[in-house]
Amino acid sequence: MGNADAVFYSRVLTELTLSFHIIYATIGVGVPLMIFIAQWIGIKKNDEHYILLARRWARGFVITVAVGVVTGTAIGLQLSLLWPNFMELAGNVIALPLFMETFAFFFEAIFLGIYLYTWDRFENQKKHMLLLIPVAVGASFSAFFITIVNAFMNAPQGFDVVNGELVNVQPLIAMFNPAMPTKVAHVIVTAYMTAAFVLAAIAAFRMLKGSEHIYHKKALYLTMKLGMIFSLVSAMIGDFSGKYLAEYQPEKLAAAEWHFQTEENAPLILFGIMKDGEVKYAITIPYALSILAHNNPFTEVIGLDQFPVDETPPLYIHYLFNIMVFIGMWMALLSAIFVYGSIIGWSFIRSNWFLRLIVLGGPLTILAIEAGWWLAEVGRQPWILRGYMKTEEAATSSGQVDLMLMLFAGLYLILGIGTVVVLRRMFKRNPVEKELEDRRVGMGGEIH
Repeated sequence: MGNADAVFYSRVLTELTLSFHIIYATIGVGVPLMIFIAQWIGIKKNDEHYILLARRWARGFVITVAVGVVTGTAIGLQLSLLWPNFMELAGNVIALPLFMETFAFFFEAIFLGIYLYTWDRFENQKKHMLLLIPVAVGASFSAFFITIVNAFMNAPQGFDVVNGELVNVQPLIAMFNPAMPTKVAHVIVTAYMTAAFVLAAIAAFRMLKGSEHIYHKKALYLTMKLGMIFSLVSAMIGDFSGKYLAEYQPEKLAAAEWHFQTEENAPLILFGIMKDGEVKYAITIPYALSILAHNNPFTEVIGLDQFPVDETPPLYIHYLFNIMVFIGMWMALLSAIFVYGSIIGWSFIRSNWFLRLIVLGGPLTILAIEAGWWLAEVGRQPWILRGYMKTEEAATSSGQVDLMLMLFAGLYLILGIGTVVVLRRMFKRNPVEKELEDRRVGMGGEIH
């Protein structure tokens, strides 16, 4: 295997691992907050359905955490095995956030264990609910620290380069780089949004299957309302991300928007295809790119003509940007219609065709998360550490990467199928109606 092959397989394996891990990581960050909100409402309203929601979500959440540990460990392993030159250069800079991420995860896992095994040990449910705060905080901080590493790769700072080595490292300056605020905020808020819409899809699916139980209706309304809130917040953060890119990574913004010539009054290009070097069938919105980049319709936006061809990101990231934005806007609209319709009594939001749209929203939001990550990673190419090291310089020269790719692909296939099988069995054996009846019998008819 030549060096070019090693680079190719290293990139494919890293992309496969990140693409698989991001599903579990997103659910892992978002679901603890949903559990906390459900339990808080249940205690506040003395409503057994919300209490049971929290309990069942927590049970399923443990499975995703377990798989997330395996895939997260794989990423750490692959950083050293596949990108040894990058780790040699930047390892001492990213060591602190990587360690802090591990610490945040263990912090979350310890309190999650205590929370799960003390469900019926507390007379006062509020005290039990407080255990969820470190779980939710630990999950979000885990995302915070690992995203800082990615932000550093996009906007490296906090060091000097002497003889090809990073020296005089200032870890805090490196961590709090210009990419950090928008990237961290976008990752965490979209995780909350995705978790809400995935849980909404499950509730809508149960209702489509004929379950008219009030439990599922409450679950659907709660998750769609939370999904709407977080989708609107993520759209605002996306706007800030555009302004960050215009300032610090203009080549990434230009490639994502197919903005080839530096110009004022820059239009925004949506959709379209590239044919013989020309953009066809696109929707062009006048002045919109200048507004996105600088909040001014007449401002100049830097185009790809300002960058060498070998430092231009692949142009297909335009499609990834469109997928991410379109799904985000669609889910914001769908959830807004559902919430507004629930308030004023529209009957069609309970119809089968509308419930199917909500079910479809679950995988769609996962797809949007994937497209966003691919956009973030591919849009940085050809750099692994922007401005300092190119991806091909960072990769291993080992001839075994293709074998590693097959082994890890097999592992992820087993883990993915295993997750679905275990979750299906877990909830099939314990339907909602049975659990509610058991709780009433066990508690003498009252909820503590």
